[in-house]
Amino acid sequence: MSDDLRASAETQATLDDRRWAALLARDKAPDCGAFLYAVTTQGVYCRPGCPSRPPLRRNARFFADASAAEAAGFRACKRCDPKGERASLHAEAIKAACALIEAAETPPSLAELAARAGYARHHFLRMFKEVTGVTPGAFNDSVRARRLAQSLAAGDRVAEAVAGAGYGSESRVYSAPGQVLGMTPGAARRGGEGELIRVAAAESALGPLLVGATAKGVCFIGFAASAAEAEADLRQRFPKAQVQPAGTELAATVRQVVGFIAEPQAALALPLDLRGTAFQRRVWEALLAIPFGETRSYGQVAASIGAPKAVRAVATACAGNKVALAVPCHRVVAGSGALAGYRWGVERKQALLAGERKRALPERER
Repeated sequence: MSDDLRASAETQATLDDRRWAALLARDKAPDCGAFLYAVTTQGVYCRPGCPSRPPLRRNARFFADASAAEAAGFRACKRCDPKGERASLHAEAIKAACALIEAAETPPSLAELAARAGYARHHFLRMFKEVTGVTPGAFNDSVRARRLAQSLAAGDRVAEAVAGAGYGSESRVYSAPGQVLGMTPGAARRGGEGELIRVAAAESALGPLLVGATAKGVCFIGFAASAAEAEADLRQRFPKAQVQPAGTELAATVRQVVGFIAEPQAALALPLDLRGTAFQRRVWEALLAIPFGETRSYGQVAASIGAPKAVRAVATACAGNKVALAVPCHRVVAGSGALAGYRWGVERKQALLAGERKRALPERER
Protein backbone atom coordinates (compact mmCIF):
# COMPACT_ATOMS: atom_id res chain seq x y z
CA MET A 1 0.00 0.00 0.00
CA SER A 2 1.35 3.41 -0.95
CA ASP A 3 1.96 6.09 1.67
CA ASP A 4 -0.92 8.17 0.29
CA LEU A 5 -3.36 5.27 0.46
CA ARG A 6 -2.19 4.36 3.94
CA ALA A 7 -2.63 7.96 5.13
CA SER A 8 -6.11 8.11 3.59
CA ALA A 9 -7.11 4.84 5.30
CA GLU A 10 -5.84 6.08 8.66
CA THR A 11 -7.75 9.36 8.28
CA GLN A 12 -10.96 7.46 7.44
CA ALA A 13 -10.46 5.16 10.43
CA THR A 14 -10.06 8.16 12.73
CA LEU A 15 -13.21 9.77 11.32
CA ASP A 16 -15.16 6.53 11.75
CA ASP A 17 -14.00 6.27 15.37
CA ARG A 18 -15.36 9.77 16.03
CA ARG A 19 -18.60 8.86 14.28
CA TRP A 20 -18.89 5.70 16.39
CA ALA A 21 -18.47 7.73 19.57
CA ALA A 22 -21.17 10.16 18.38
CA LEU A 23 -23.46 7.20 17.58
CA LEU A 24 -23.08 5.76 21.08
CA ALA A 25 -23.72 9.21 22.60
CA ARG A 26 -26.79 9.66 20.36
CA ASP A 27 -25.33 13.03 19.45
CA LYS A 28 -27.68 14.76 17.00
CA ALA A 29 -25.14 17.48 16.17
CA PRO A 30 -21.73 15.72 16.27
CA ASP A 31 -18.56 17.78 15.94
CA CYS A 32 -17.29 15.34 13.29
CA GLY A 33 -19.89 16.59 10.81
CA ALA A 34 -23.16 15.19 9.52
CA PHE A 35 -23.28 11.48 8.78
CA LEU A 36 -25.55 8.43 8.72
CA TYR A 37 -24.80 4.94 9.93
CA ALA A 38 -26.01 1.62 8.58
CA VAL A 39 -26.53 -1.69 10.35
CA THR A 40 -25.38 -4.54 8.15
CA THR A 41 -27.43 -7.18 10.01
CA GLN A 42 -30.67 -5.26 9.51
CA GLY A 43 -30.13 -3.59 6.16
CA VAL A 44 -31.19 -0.13 7.38
CA TYR A 45 -29.46 3.21 7.79
CA CYS A 46 -30.14 5.71 10.57
CA ARG A 47 -29.39 9.12 12.01
CA PRO A 48 -26.80 9.16 14.82
CA GLY A 49 -29.56 10.11 17.25
CA CYS A 50 -31.79 7.14 16.36
CA PRO A 51 -33.64 5.77 19.43
CA SER A 52 -33.03 2.20 18.27
CA ARG A 53 -30.54 0.05 20.17
CA PRO A 54 -26.97 0.74 18.95
CA PRO A 55 -25.47 -1.99 16.74
CA LEU A 56 -22.26 -3.86 17.44
CA ARG A 57 -19.24 -1.96 16.16
CA ARG A 58 -18.46 -4.63 13.57
CA ASN A 59 -21.96 -4.30 12.11
CA ALA A 60 -21.87 -0.52 11.68
CA ARG A 61 -20.96 1.30 8.48
CA PHE A 62 -20.85 5.06 8.01
CA PHE A 63 -22.04 7.20 5.11
CA ALA A 64 -21.99 10.89 4.32
CA ASP A 65 -25.61 11.00 3.12
CA ALA A 66 -28.73 8.98 2.28
CA SER A 67 -27.86 8.52 -1.39
CA ALA A 68 -24.53 6.89 -0.49
CA ALA A 69 -26.23 4.56 2.01
CA GLU A 70 -28.92 3.56 -0.49
CA ALA A 71 -26.32 3.02 -3.21
CA ALA A 72 -24.75 0.48 -0.85
CA GLY A 73 -28.08 -1.35 -0.59
CA PHE A 74 -29.49 -0.02 2.69
CA ARG A 75 -33.03 1.30 3.27
CA ALA A 76 -34.14 4.19 5.49
CA CYS A 77 -35.00 3.47 9.13
CA LYS A 78 -38.68 4.01 9.92
CA ARG A 79 -38.00 5.18 13.48
CA CYS A 80 -35.55 8.04 12.97
CA ASP A 81 -36.62 8.96 9.41
CA PRO A 82 -33.09 9.79 8.09
CA LYS A 83 -34.44 11.15 4.78
CA GLY A 84 -36.82 13.51 6.56
CA GLU A 85 -39.82 12.30 4.56
CA ARG A 86 -42.04 11.71 7.58
CA ALA A 87 -40.83 14.93 9.18
CA SER A 88 -41.82 16.80 6.02
CA LEU A 89 -45.32 15.32 6.15
CA HIS A 90 -45.61 16.25 9.81
CA ALA A 91 -44.43 19.79 9.12
CA GLU A 92 -47.06 20.22 6.39
CA ALA A 93 -49.80 18.90 8.68
CA ILE A 94 -48.80 21.29 11.46
CA LYS A 95 -48.52 24.17 9.00
CA ALA A 96 -52.11 23.52 7.94
CA ALA A 97 -53.20 23.33 11.60
CA CYS A 98 -51.51 26.64 12.36
CA ALA A 99 -53.29 28.21 9.37
CA LEU A 100 -56.60 26.88 10.72
CA ILE A 101 -55.92 28.42 14.12
CA GLU A 102 -54.95 31.73 12.50
CA ALA A 103 -58.16 31.84 10.43
CA ALA A 104 -60.61 30.66 13.13
CA GLU A 105 -62.77 33.16 14.97
CA THR A 106 -62.97 30.83 17.97
CA PRO A 107 -60.11 28.51 19.01
CA PRO A 108 -60.47 25.03 17.46
CA SER A 109 -60.19 22.18 19.96
CA LEU A 110 -57.28 19.74 20.03
CA ALA A 111 -59.65 16.98 18.90
CA GLU A 112 -60.77 19.06 15.91
CA LEU A 113 -57.20 19.91 14.90
CA ALA A 114 -56.08 16.29 15.23
CA ALA A 115 -59.06 15.02 13.20
CA ARG A 116 -58.38 17.54 10.41
CA ALA A 117 -54.74 16.42 10.30
CA GLY A 118 -55.68 12.72 10.39
CA TYR A 119 -53.81 11.78 13.58
CA ALA A 120 -54.71 10.60 17.06
CA ARG A 121 -54.89 13.45 19.57
CA HIS A 122 -51.85 12.43 21.64
CA HIS A 123 -49.75 11.88 18.49
CA PHE A 124 -50.85 15.20 16.98
CA LEU A 125 -50.05 17.04 20.23
CA ARG A 126 -46.55 15.56 20.25
CA MET A 127 -46.06 16.50 16.59
CA PHE A 128 -47.28 20.06 17.15
CA LYS A 129 -44.90 20.62 20.07
CA GLU A 130 -42.00 19.11 18.14
CA VAL A 131 -42.52 21.34 15.10
CA THR A 132 -43.57 24.62 16.74
CA GLY A 133 -42.07 24.31 20.21
CA VAL A 134 -45.41 25.05 21.91
CA THR A 135 -48.78 23.38 22.41
CA PRO A 136 -51.76 24.24 20.18
CA GLY A 137 -53.27 26.11 23.13
CA ALA A 138 -50.14 28.23 23.61
CA PHE A 139 -49.97 28.89 19.87
CA ASN A 140 -53.59 30.02 19.88
CA ASP A 141 -52.85 32.30 22.85
CA SER A 142 -50.01 33.93 20.90
CA VAL A 143 -52.30 34.42 17.87
CA ARG A 144 -54.97 36.08 19.99
CA ALA A 145 -52.40 38.25 21.75
CA ARG A 146 -50.99 39.38 18.40
CA ARG A 147 -54.48 40.21 17.09
CA LEU A 148 -55.22 42.14 20.25
CA ALA A 149 -51.96 44.08 20.06
CA GLN A 150 -52.55 44.93 16.38
CA SER A 151 -56.10 46.11 17.04
CA LEU A 152 -55.05 48.23 20.00
CA ALA A 153 -52.14 49.71 18.05
CA ALA A 154 -54.60 50.63 15.28
CA GLY A 155 -56.62 52.62 17.81
CA ASP A 156 -59.58 50.26 18.26
CA ARG A 157 -61.53 50.54 21.50
CA VAL A 158 -60.42 48.01 24.10
CA ALA A 159 -63.78 46.18 24.22
CA GLU A 160 -63.86 45.84 20.42
CA ALA A 161 -60.23 44.72 20.24
CA VAL A 162 -60.70 42.12 22.97
CA ALA A 163 -63.80 40.68 21.26
CA GLY A 164 -62.20 40.74 17.81
CA ALA A 165 -59.13 38.89 19.07
CA GLY A 166 -61.26 36.01 20.28
CA TYR A 167 -61.26 36.58 24.03
CA GLY A 168 -64.56 35.79 25.68
CA SER A 169 -64.41 38.80 27.96
CA GLU A 170 -62.17 41.67 28.99
CA SER A 171 -61.65 40.04 32.39
CA ARG A 172 -59.57 37.28 30.76
CA VAL A 173 -57.12 39.90 29.52
CA TYR A 174 -57.10 42.14 32.57
CA SER A 175 -56.70 39.21 34.98
CA ALA A 176 -53.17 38.61 33.67
CA PRO A 177 -52.24 41.57 31.42
CA GLY A 178 -48.49 40.98 31.69
CA GLN A 179 -48.90 37.44 30.36
CA VAL A 180 -50.90 38.61 27.34
CA LEU A 181 -49.28 41.87 26.29
CA GLY A 182 -46.65 42.73 28.87
CA MET A 183 -48.90 45.67 29.91
CA THR A 184 -52.58 46.48 30.27
CA PRO A 185 -54.66 46.64 27.06
CA GLY A 186 -55.18 50.36 27.62
CA ALA A 187 -51.42 50.96 27.80
CA ALA A 188 -50.91 48.89 24.65
CA ARG A 189 -53.56 50.90 22.81
CA ARG A 190 -51.74 54.06 23.81
CA GLY A 191 -48.40 52.74 22.52
CA GLY A 192 -47.06 52.30 26.02
CA GLU A 193 -48.44 55.61 27.23
CA GLY A 194 -48.60 55.51 31.00
CA GLU A 195 -45.58 53.19 31.24
CA LEU A 196 -42.62 54.77 33.01
CA ILE A 197 -39.19 53.50 32.04
CA ARG A 198 -36.21 54.95 33.82
CA VAL A 199 -32.89 54.75 32.00
CA ALA A 200 -29.25 55.13 32.92
CA ALA A 201 -26.27 55.21 30.54
CA ALA A 202 -22.67 54.31 31.23
CA GLU A 203 -19.41 53.48 29.49
CA SER A 204 -18.31 49.85 29.61
CA ALA A 205 -15.53 47.70 28.24
CA LEU A 206 -17.88 46.92 25.34
CA GLY A 207 -18.80 50.53 24.61
CA PRO A 208 -21.79 52.73 25.53
CA LEU A 209 -24.34 50.86 27.64
CA LEU A 210 -27.97 51.67 28.46
CA VAL A 211 -30.06 50.10 31.22
CA GLY A 212 -33.84 50.62 31.37
CA ALA A 213 -36.19 49.53 34.14
CA THR A 214 -39.87 49.68 35.04
CA ALA A 215 -41.24 49.37 38.54
CA LYS A 216 -41.15 45.58 38.07
CA GLY A 217 -37.49 45.31 37.10
CA VAL A 218 -34.93 45.71 34.34
CA CYS A 219 -36.61 45.58 30.92
CA PHE A 220 -33.67 46.61 28.74
CA ILE A 221 -29.88 46.24 28.70
CA GLY A 222 -28.31 47.17 25.39
CA PHE A 223 -25.21 48.42 23.65
CA ALA A 224 -24.87 50.84 20.76
CA ALA A 225 -22.49 53.35 19.24
CA SER A 226 -24.02 55.90 21.61
CA ALA A 227 -26.50 56.05 24.48
CA ALA A 228 -28.90 57.92 22.18
CA GLU A 229 -28.95 55.00 19.71
CA ALA A 230 -29.53 52.54 22.53
CA GLU A 231 -32.44 54.64 23.81
CA ALA A 232 -33.92 54.73 20.31
CA ASP A 233 -33.83 50.93 20.34
CA LEU A 234 -35.69 50.88 23.65
CA ARG A 235 -38.30 53.35 22.39
CA GLN A 236 -39.20 51.13 19.44
CA ARG A 237 -41.12 48.85 21.80
CA PHE A 238 -42.91 51.60 23.71
CA PRO A 239 -43.13 54.59 21.35
CA LYS A 240 -45.33 56.55 23.77
CA ALA A 241 -43.86 55.37 27.05
CA GLN A 242 -42.47 57.95 29.40
CA VAL A 243 -38.69 57.54 29.41
CA GLN A 244 -36.83 59.43 32.12
CA PRO A 245 -33.26 59.55 33.42
CA ALA A 246 -33.03 57.31 36.44
CA GLY A 247 -30.87 59.52 38.60
CA THR A 248 -29.41 57.34 41.34
CA GLU A 249 -32.12 54.66 41.30
CA LEU A 250 -30.27 52.46 38.81
CA ALA A 251 -26.73 53.29 39.90
CA ALA A 252 -26.18 49.97 41.67
CA THR A 253 -27.67 48.02 38.75
CA VAL A 254 -25.47 49.81 36.23
CA ARG A 255 -22.37 49.18 38.37
CA GLN A 256 -23.28 45.49 38.51
CA VAL A 257 -23.65 45.27 34.72
CA VAL A 258 -20.42 47.18 34.03
CA GLY A 259 -18.62 45.03 36.59
CA PHE A 260 -19.91 41.85 34.99
CA ILE A 261 -18.47 42.93 31.65
CA ALA A 262 -15.09 43.75 33.19
CA GLU A 263 -14.93 40.58 35.32
CA PRO A 264 -17.61 38.06 34.30
CA GLN A 265 -19.24 36.13 37.13
CA ALA A 266 -21.36 32.98 37.16
CA ALA A 267 -24.57 34.97 36.81
CA LEU A 268 -25.88 38.49 36.51
CA ALA A 269 -28.68 38.38 39.07
CA LEU A 270 -31.09 41.26 38.53
CA PRO A 271 -34.84 41.72 39.00
CA LEU A 272 -36.15 41.47 35.44
CA ASP A 273 -39.30 42.60 33.66
CA LEU A 274 -39.21 40.19 30.71
CA ARG A 275 -41.88 40.63 28.08
CA GLY A 276 -42.32 38.01 25.42
CA THR A 277 -44.43 35.14 24.16
CA ALA A 278 -44.68 31.82 25.97
CA PHE A 279 -42.17 30.30 23.53
CA GLN A 280 -39.72 33.17 23.92
CA ARG A 281 -39.85 32.78 27.70
CA ARG A 282 -39.08 29.06 27.41
CA VAL A 283 -36.06 29.85 25.26
CA TRP A 284 -34.85 32.58 27.61
CA GLU A 285 -35.17 30.22 30.58
CA ALA A 286 -33.06 27.67 28.68
CA LEU A 287 -30.41 30.33 28.06
CA LEU A 288 -30.24 31.02 31.79
CA ALA A 289 -29.43 27.33 32.31
CA ILE A 290 -26.32 27.39 30.07
CA PRO A 291 -23.31 27.04 32.40
CA PHE A 292 -20.98 29.99 32.79
CA GLY A 293 -18.05 29.77 30.38
CA GLU A 294 -19.82 27.33 28.04
CA THR A 295 -21.87 27.62 24.86
CA ARG A 296 -24.74 25.72 23.27
CA SER A 297 -25.87 25.54 19.67
CA TYR A 298 -29.29 26.75 18.57
CA GLY A 299 -30.14 23.09 17.93
CA GLN A 300 -29.12 22.08 21.44
CA VAL A 301 -31.25 24.85 22.95
CA ALA A 302 -34.20 23.74 20.82
CA ALA A 303 -33.74 20.15 21.99
CA SER A 304 -33.48 21.25 25.64
CA ILE A 305 -36.97 22.80 25.52
CA GLY A 306 -38.44 19.75 23.82
CA ALA A 307 -38.66 21.32 20.35
CA PRO A 308 -35.67 19.92 18.41
CA LYS A 309 -36.95 21.16 15.05
CA ALA A 310 -37.67 24.72 16.18
CA VAL A 311 -34.09 25.89 15.56
CA ARG A 312 -35.09 28.98 13.59
CA ALA A 313 -37.68 29.92 16.19
CA VAL A 314 -35.02 29.62 18.88
CA ALA A 315 -32.71 31.92 16.90
CA THR A 316 -35.55 34.43 16.55
CA ALA A 317 -36.25 34.28 20.28
CA CYS A 318 -32.57 34.91 21.00
CA ALA A 319 -32.65 37.92 18.69
CA GLY A 320 -35.75 39.18 20.52
CA ASN A 321 -33.97 39.23 23.87
CA LYS A 322 -33.72 42.85 25.03
CA VAL A 323 -31.84 42.17 28.24
CA ALA A 324 -28.23 41.53 27.25
CA LEU A 325 -26.06 39.58 29.70
CA ALA A 326 -28.88 38.96 32.21
CA VAL A 327 -30.39 36.54 29.67
CA PRO A 328 -27.16 35.22 28.12
CA CYS A 329 -28.06 34.86 24.44
CA HIS A 330 -24.35 35.45 23.71
CA ARG A 331 -23.75 31.83 24.84
CA VAL A 332 -25.65 30.45 21.84
CA VAL A 333 -23.63 29.68 18.71
CA ALA A 334 -24.12 27.97 15.36
CA GLY A 335 -23.93 24.19 15.14
CA SER A 336 -20.49 24.52 13.56
CA GLY A 337 -19.27 26.52 16.54
CA ALA A 338 -19.26 29.80 14.61
CA LEU A 339 -20.49 32.79 16.58
CA ALA A 340 -23.25 33.58 14.04
CA GLY A 341 -25.24 36.74 14.77
CA TYR A 342 -25.68 38.82 17.89
CA ARG A 343 -28.11 41.67 18.43
CA TRP A 344 -25.33 43.90 19.76
CA GLY A 345 -22.54 42.86 17.37
CA VAL A 346 -20.48 39.71 16.89
CA GLU A 347 -17.34 41.46 18.21
CA ARG A 348 -19.05 42.02 21.56
CA LYS A 349 -20.23 38.41 21.59
CA GLN A 350 -16.68 37.20 20.99
CA ALA A 351 -15.32 39.42 23.78
CA LEU A 352 -17.98 38.23 26.24
CA LEU A 353 -17.35 34.56 25.55
CA ALA A 354 -13.57 34.99 25.74
CA GLY A 355 -13.92 36.75 29.10
CA GLU A 356 -16.21 34.07 30.50
CA ARG A 357 -14.00 31.20 29.33
CA LYS A 358 -10.92 32.78 30.84
CA ARG A 359 -12.72 33.43 34.12
CA ALA A 360 -14.04 29.86 34.20
CA LEU A 361 -10.55 28.33 33.93
CA PRO A 362 -8.93 27.06 37.13
CA GLU A 363 -6.42 29.55 38.53
CA ARG A 364 -3.42 27.42 37.54
CA GLU A 365 -4.51 27.32 33.88
CA ARG A 366 -4.97 31.07 33.43
